[in-house]
Amino acid sequence: MKIGLTHTGLEEKHQNYIKWLTGNDDIEVIQLSEKDNNPESIKNYDALILSGGVDIHPKFYKTSKINYPHAPKKFNEPRDEFEIELFRLAQKTNKPVLGICRGFQLINCIQNGTLKQDLGDELNMIHKAAVINHVQKDKAHGLDIEEGSILHDIVRAGRMVANSAHHQTIDKIGEGLKANCYSDDGLIEGFERKHPTGKPFLLAVQWHPERMYKFNLKDSPVSKAIRDRFIEEVKKSMTNENH
Repeated sequence: MKIGLTHTGLEEKHQNYIKWLTGNDDIEVIQLSEKDNNPESIKNYDALILSGGVDIHPKFYKTSKINYPHAPKKFNEPRDEFEIELFRLAQKTNKPVLGICRGFQLINCIQNGTLKQDLGDELNMIHKAAVINHVQKDKAHGLDIEEGSILHDIVRAGRMVANSAHHQTIDKIGEGLKANCYSDDGLIEGFERKHPTGKPFLLAVQWHPERMYKFNLKDSPVSKAIRDRFIEEVKKSMTNENH
């Protein structure tokens, strides 16, 4: 099994995804980035994970405002363009896709959704990671999971705790997507397809399942069960391809 994983921009964070994904299984994780790949390369792999990282350039959600609170000093438009094309090609070739944090927001933008550029001081206290003694520390908060959703089927619960490290959020949800969980303050924290029948698996979450081990929650369903279900969906997709 070969899974294409976009590079977050930081090697330490990239390694978190690899450890989380591979576990004890025979899984090859291939690094994808605008510097060393052609988007067409996704056709050689079995699935795609769009990882976290720097804010998406506002032009990709149809706004020209680039000076907003906590905006990055520099955007990475080549990465945005590369990953947009990756996602589109993955959809065309029926690859399962998992979006995490920035990946969650990017898929929403691709589907003509929009983002709220900054949560504001009060909500950032709950959602934005803190830097303490030069170390990034995620926050954590409650999640309400919609009954009847694929996510609910995966985690087998209506209420969970997730880590949090974001200062932006979905404003208008993208076409063909439906929210499957919310934070206690009403932010969309995950989505899936509105009409999944006959389409490749798609799940995206705002939190970071790959580093919930930092809260000693690596076995929490919103980390482990998501990983296990994704691998299961990739295997299923590979079997269908071979028939």
